[in-house]
Amino acid sequence: MTVLEDRITMAQRDDEITLDELFERIEKMPAPEGYKVEIVEGIVFMAPQRDTHWEIIADIYEQLRTKYPRKRVKSDVRIDYPGHLNGFATDVTVVTEDAVKTAKGLWRHQDVEFVAEVISKGTAANDYGLKKTAYAVAEVPVYLIADPYQRRCHVFTNPKGEDYTTETRVDFGTDVDLTGTVVGLVLKTDEFPTD
Repeated sequence: MTVLEDRITMAQRDDEITLDELFERIEKMPAPEGYKVEIVEGIVFMAPQRDTHWEIIADIYEQLRTKYPRKRVKSDVRIDYPGHLNGFATDVTVVTEDAVKTAKGLWRHQDVEFVAEVISKGTAANDYGLKKTAYAVAEVPVYLIADPYQRRCHVFTNPKGEDYTTETRVDFGTDVDLTGTVVGLVLKTDEFPTD
């Protein structure tokens, strides 16, 4: 089947496509190397991973690894979140010690304790908006946004309903103190590159 035939088939269906079906179709399409693919509210987003983006992800990952075993720290792994067709490939995720995969081989959002997203220009609205809402609804205890354009981190804690009740802003170069959260460590930002 071609991409056009897939689109026609999708348009002709009376019932709504599932998240699994969307990901199956995406896997059949040739995605450019170095692009991250995720689905937010049923819309497929493909964004290139720039060097700045990767450097921040790697820095956060390395710092988390000083406390957590590798099996608990994930990057760009699909996790389905509450809301309409939300399959995110979060930049960095920490799952609980007793986390187990579903029958489909996916990690459960109920087992996520920490999420970090690094802002890209094309998807920033998702990270600050729809994805933040989904993380709050999923009761992810700590959500960190690293924004190289603002040269700042935003730390969201205390999820309640569709939002977080606490936001802390920390400029790059200043430590992000997460010792009072489930993360239980201090993230250094002095080596985070900026755009």
